[in-house]
Amino acid sequence: MFTTAWATLKAARGQGFDPARLAKPSSLTVAQFDAMLADLCSKLAYMSALNLQALAEQVANLPGGKGQDRFPIATRILGWAAEIQPPADDASPLFRAVFAHALGQQALVEGWAPELLGELRRTRLWPKGYDLRLIQERAAEARRRITKQDEQLARGQGISDAERAFRDRRDQAETRCRRIAALACEAAS
Repeated sequence: MFTTAWATLKAARGQGFDPARLAKPSSLTVAQFDAMLADLCSKLAYMSALNLQALAEQVANLPGGKGQDRFPIATRILGWAAEIQPPADDASPLFRAVFAHALGQQALVEGWAPELLGELRRTRLWPKGYDLRLIQERAAEARRRITKQDEQLARGQGISDAERAFRDRRDQAETRCRRIAALACEAAS
C-alpha cells in the first residue's frame, strides 16, 4: 500500500491532475518536502486504493499557500484522510503508545479503557490531567449504568435493547483496548 500512497500523492502533486500543478510548501526545502511525503505515505498506507484516489482528488482541489498553488501541509492531508477513511484503532501509533504506557495499563485494570479509547479517537492527543478526570468520570457513570443493569438482570427483569446495545458496544471497546495493548507489547518485545 505504501507504493500506492506514494503514486497517489505524486498524482495529487500535479503529475496526474491537469490544471493544478502543486508546488512544495514554501516553508520546506526540497529534502524536507520529500521527507514529508515519505512520512505521509507511510501514515496513509492503511487506506484503500479508492480512498487514496479520493484523497488525491481532494488534495488537488484544495491546495495550500496564499496563491492556492502549493501542496497542502501533512497535518491537513492527514485530517482529510481520517475523514475519508479513519485508521483502524490498532493502526494508530498514538493508541498503541497510550495503551503500552502505564496510563493505558491503569485504564485497563481500573475499567476506564473504553472511555480512554473514545477520547483518543475524538482528540487524537495524549490525554492529560483534566481530560483524564473527565474520562474517568464518564467511565464511572458507565460502570454505574452496567451495575444497575446487572441488578435488573439478577432480579429477573430484562433490559432494553438500547441498554443491551450499550453493554455490547462497551464490551467491544474493551476488547479493542486489550488488543491494542497486546499489539503494543508485541511490538516492544
